[in-house]
Amino acid sequence: MLKKRFVGVVTVRQGWAVQSFGYNRYLPLGKPECVVENLDRWGVDEIFIQEIDRSSYQLGPNISLINKIASRGLSTPLLYAGGITCEADAVAVVRSGVERVCVDSLLHDNPNELRNIANALGTQAVLASLPIAKDQNGNVGWYCYRTKRFVDPCQNVQSLIDDNMVSELIVIDKENEGKPNQFDFDLLPFVKEFNIPLILFGGL
Repeated sequence: MLKKRFVGVVTVRQGWAVQSFGYNRYLPLGKPECVVENLDRWGVDEIFIQEIDRSSYQLGPNISLINKIASRGLSTPLLYAGGITCEADAVAVVRSGVERVCVDSLLHDNPNELRNIANALGTQAVLASLPIAKDQNGNVGWYCYRTKRFVDPCQNVQSLIDDNMVSELIVIDKENEGKPNQFDFDLLPFVKEFNIPLILFGGL
């Protein structure tokens, strides 16, 4: 029987939980720890905390926020992304109370460092985030938020998957993120070739 998991996502920007619309427009929701507590009470299977501005400002992981959330006595496992640039960052995040880490910018900047992270934490604790969208010609590509350009992920990502360095992919429908019932399932053939469990996000 297919086992479905429901992952609650808390998007954090400038220290506040926000509702994001295509990662271009943001509606403040309140303190991240309060949103996380609500998701914990609602019984989601995992809570994904993604701080979307940490890498852009080269701030590193927000260990203070992680400690604040982890100290709430939650029963739901935590997944964290934001500012992780090296093995030391990932280890610090896990030591602060997070079960798994996710990377995005690192796949562009230094994918080989993900191997060190996987060796330190175990592959089961490492995920990769893959924002995808259709370009002006209707072709599906991997979208880089910092450069606002599409790049080809196949070589880097497939190599990491083949070497068992990543346990799951978080596939983000960049264009429909924040829109209800709008996930574009036509995007999936682009990532099915990776032959790895997928977590779908954006428009769901």
